[in-house]
Amino acid sequence: MSRPIIEVEGLSKKYRLGVVGATTLRDDIGRMWLRLRGATPPPDEGEFWALRDVSFSVQPGEVVGIIGRNGAGKSTLLKILSRITEPTSGRATLRGRVASLLEVGTGFHPDLTGRENVYLNGSILGMKRAEISTHFDEIVAFADVAKFIDTPVKHYSSGMRVRLAFAVAAFLDAQVLIIDEVLAVGDAAFQERCMGKLDDDARAGRTILVVSHNSAMMQHLCTKCIHLLRGQVKQVGTPADIIAEHLAEARPEAGVALRTWHDRSGTGEALVTELAVLGPDAKPLTSVPFGGTLNIRLKGECRAVLNNVMVGVVIHNAAGEPLLDLQSAHRGLRLDRVQGDFVIEGKFENIGLYPGKYLLSPWITAGAENRSVDFARMCTAIRVIPQPGRFGDLKLDGRWGKYWVDSTWRVLSHDASVTDDVPLPHA
Repeated sequence: MSRPIIEVEGLSKKYRLGVVGATTLRDDIGRMWLRLRGATPPPDEGEFWALRDVSFSVQPGEVVGIIGRNGAGKSTLLKILSRITEPTSGRATLRGRVASLLEVGTGFHPDLTGRENVYLNGSILGMKRAEISTHFDEIVAFADVAKFIDTPVKHYSSGMRVRLAFAVAAFLDAQVLIIDEVLAVGDAAFQERCMGKLDDDARAGRTILVVSHNSAMMQHLCTKCIHLLRGQVKQVGTPADIIAEHLAEARPEAGVALRTWHDRSGTGEALVTELAVLGPDAKPLTSVPFGGTLNIRLKGECRAVLNNVMVGVVIHNAAGEPLLDLQSAHRGLRLDRVQGDFVIEGKFENIGLYPGKYLLSPWITAGAENRSVDFARMCTAIRVIPQPGRFGDLKLDGRWGKYWVDSTWRVLSHDASVTDDVPLPHA
């Protein structure tokens, strides 16, 4: 077997909470002297270990997904591998050129034009100007910024910046491509182009490290996954196994308090503080019969005055793929002016989800632009169970579908000339 293109050994990263900037030279020399003498340096007050003794290796041509909830250390790990930050201890060895896409606009100088930034990034990778020029037209075409390539990047929208950043990272000659959760910024068409490019790179033998909450993409793209939990490697394995283990952390619960839920995103102007799944009698439950009614009670807290507030719940399958987005706006419910606590209930009848486990992500948006205020990612789960009766005798196989819809069929031609309407026979 060839040498790993990435080797990570005992990698740890510590931050000192409430301290801005690095330690002093005096502090560093004192700790170095203690280590040389074999003594253990005293712990810092308010220290936080983002990574703790992380070790793994990646072979050339592997596509590796890093999975974990917010705060697990995923972004810190990628920043160390990209040489943006130094580890506290341990070692990370990368063999070959590394191109990384960690945050929107990372590596771009805002006062330089798009053209100048392309050449700047190539130079940082150690490429000659002639090498960069051979890929320049591909980069501009992929990013769809030809009209603005000579405009300073500070005037680009976030979508334009991420398109150009991805194109630069993907098309310049680097042996290792590192991508954090930035593709969510682009529109659906751009994400589809990115997936096609990553597929091509993977087939061509390029090594890729990717962080994403899109479980379907990870399962499709990656050859193996690493599960990070509280800064440590919990498990390394196949995408299917790791994703299943990661999503299993969301347990079916009748009601879940969410003030301390870490895996969330949004502006933070409001929080979903509790999510409860209720039965027809308003009692909490953890399962819903197939074809039954799903009642959801969402409690929230607005920390500022918000207008045009909408709430909803995304329902994911067991692999984390979004299946349904249940929105208060579907029936015209928007709160014009909200501050403080609020409680909203939603009722969803004739649920056609196939029997199985489903994960729930409650959310809040606000403003005329429907900005994302809070999104508590896959924080709880419910089970849809078979039920005897009109719908319960269907033999629904999750390999062929996710959601059942009633339908009526009729015969248009038949040897016996049957033309009467015939209901769909139950399997």
